[in-house]
Amino acid sequence: MKNIIITGASRGIGYEMAKLFADEGHHVLALSRNEKPIIALNHKNIHAFSFDICDPRDLEKMTDYVTKNWNQVDVLINNAGKLLNKPFAEISTQEFEDVYKVNVFGVAEITRLVLPFMTNGSHVVTVSSMGGIQGSMKFPGLAAYSSSKGAVITLSELLAEEYKESGIAFNVLALGAVQTEMLEEAFPGYQAPLTAIEMAEYIKNFALTASKFYNGKVLQVSSSTP
Repeated sequence: MKNIIITGASRGIGYEMAKLFADEGHHVLALSRNEKPIIALNHKNIHAFSFDICDPRDLEKMTDYVTKNWNQVDVLINNAGKLLNKPFAEISTQEFEDVYKVNVFGVAEITRLVLPFMTNGSHVVTVSSMGGIQGSMKFPGLAAYSSSKGAVITLSELLAEEYKESGIAFNVLALGAVQTEMLEEAFPGYQAPLTAIEMAEYIKNFALTASKFYNGKVLQVSSSTP
C-alpha cells in the first residue's frame, strides 16, 4: 500500500481521488483549506487537517505529519488550484500574485518539502489545464489562471531533469473540461463531457502506474480539440 498526499481535496476531483485511494487501502493525507468534507467521510485510511498551501505554518504541519507517521511518500498529487475569471485589464497585481501563489509557488514549495521523503519509484503528479498548453484553445478572462498552469508544466519538466538520477518521476496532466465546482465558476452552465469521479479514477491509476512509463511529460487529458 502506498502513502499518498493530495492537495485540493475538499471537493471535486481531489475529494473523489482521496476516497478512491483510501478505499483501495492506500494511506492518504488529504490537504485543503476546508477539511470538513474529508473528515466527514470518517475513513480510516484518510488523515486530513485544514491546510493553506501558501501558509508556511501549514506546510510545516504537513512535514511534521509525514515525519512522524510515514517512512516515505510514494505519490504527491498537486491538485489544488485557484481560479480567477476576470478581464485582464481589471486584474490587480495582487490578484495576479494570489493566483500564482497557489498554482505555482505553492506547488513548488510543497514539492520541495516532500521530495526528501521520496525515493526511487515515487511519483509527483501535477494537475494542470489545457489552458496552459501552448497552441491550445484559450478563453478570455483566464490570463492569470491559464498562464500559471503553463508555468507548472515547465517547472515539472525542469524537476524531471534535475532529479532524473533519483528515480523520482515528475509528470503533468493537462485536463480539459471536467464537471466540477471550479468549472461551473469559470463557465456557468457549461456541461463537461467528464465527471469528477471519472477523472479522479484516471488520475489515480496514472499516479500509481505511470512513473514506469513517463518522466518529465505533459499528457493532454481532453476529448476536445484543439
